[in-house]
Amino acid sequence: MKILLVSLGCDKNLVDSEVMLGMLAEKGYTFTDDETEAEIVVVNTCCFINDAKEESVNTLLEMAELKKTGQLKALIVAGCLAQRYQKEIREEIEEVDAVVGTSSIDDIAKAIEESLEGKGKEYLQPLDKRPAGNQKRLVSTGGHYAYLKIAEGCDKHCSYCIIPKIRGGYRSVPMEDLVAEAQELAKEGVKELILVAQETTLYGKDLYGRKALPELLEKLCRIEGLYWIRILYCYPEEITDELIRVMKNEEKICHYLDIPIQHGSDRILKRMGRRTDSAEIRAIVNKLRENIPDICLRTTLITGFPGETQEDYEETVKLVEELEFDRLGVFTYSPEEGTPAADMPEQIEEGVKEERRDAVMELQQEIAYEAAEEMTGKCLYAMIEGKVADEDVYVARTYKDAPNVDGYLFVDTERQLMSGDFVKVRVTDSYEYDLIGEICDEFTE
Repeated sequence: MKILLVSLGCDKNLVDSEVMLGMLAEKGYTFTDDETEAEIVVVNTCCFINDAKEESVNTLLEMAELKKTGQLKALIVAGCLAQRYQKEIREEIEEVDAVVGTSSIDDIAKAIEESLEGKGKEYLQPLDKRPAGNQKRLVSTGGHYAYLKIAEGCDKHCSYCIIPKIRGGYRSVPMEDLVAEAQELAKEGVKELILVAQETTLYGKDLYGRKALPELLEKLCRIEGLYWIRILYCYPEEITDELIRVMKNEEKICHYLDIPIQHGSDRILKRMGRRTDSAEIRAIVNKLRENIPDICLRTTLITGFPGETQEDYEETVKLVEELEFDRLGVFTYSPEEGTPAADMPEQIEEGVKEERRDAVMELQQEIAYEAAEEMTGKCLYAMIEGKVADEDVYVARTYKDAPNVDGYLFVDTERQLMSGDFVKVRVTDSYEYDLIGEICDEFTE
């Protein structure tokens, strides 16, 4: 039978989707991207913020319409929305046959089989279940890069975040499983490995009694076939000197870190339940740049958190101006039921949140544009992502660019290149967040 799997939300959710695809492929199912051909639909949902929740619900309603044609035999809801609202989903969308929670993706084949028999239900294993690594996956990112989820859940309990309630506490994947999974991915042609978790920097603390990310990185660097290893979601307070040393010394590790800081005001950081203040944020950013001068730093911020005054907002602006992050994204605060922040007084009007977000993004655009202009004349390696139709122009990424969130480098060349090829490129121009260049040396595969 043909299955359509719709994966929504973050890259960690995407890994879960790829694992489910692998399990279903072993059961003999085939897959389609055409919803009109699908006999079974699985929607792996997100509900981190309101916009993600709305997208998930709208997708479910759209898929539920297919049930009325008779072609669709089973509709399965998986992921975060399923974990959080399992009863509401089944009560309000009668076309849904089963819900599969965040710790229960290994039940996906069973959920489909029982749904086809009219026995679909709620599949919800305990949230403290240890996540498994080295599972058969169908990589959906094109094959030249892949995400490696090194842990599940979170223990931070920031006041605005629902993740611990829908993903559970922090649980690391055993190191031997991760190394085996990475080896398998490399054999399949993956050249860039992107480490993800709700927080990567705490990896191993629960299993080994220590932060073991540096050790894991060193092991991954020994794997033949991997060219780049990229680290996302590093909490600033957990970045150690050992991690910096390994990043500096291992050639395969991209000089790139994603460090969510969320705000520039100490008062708001405390209300958020964050573990750092603005002075500590400044200190870790400066330490990283002193030790790794060419490091690219990405961060995220929230505007309009409950109680945020104009002065608090200006502290964020001041921090952005001072630290000049290479990459930066801004979200307006989204009140999530069941979190302490949702019940805080002094909720901010949506218009104010958006106005402050837009102003920070305008400031960041100026910083990013200037940084892009300064790249002109420099040579650096880039990974080919694809080709612009009907033009001798390829789309590439540098070590400064994570997939789907950062910019691109457009390469003018008549050479025949493939996705996953590495080329040495001289930057000749820039356009907003993106760079333009030409091959400046023989390329290396």
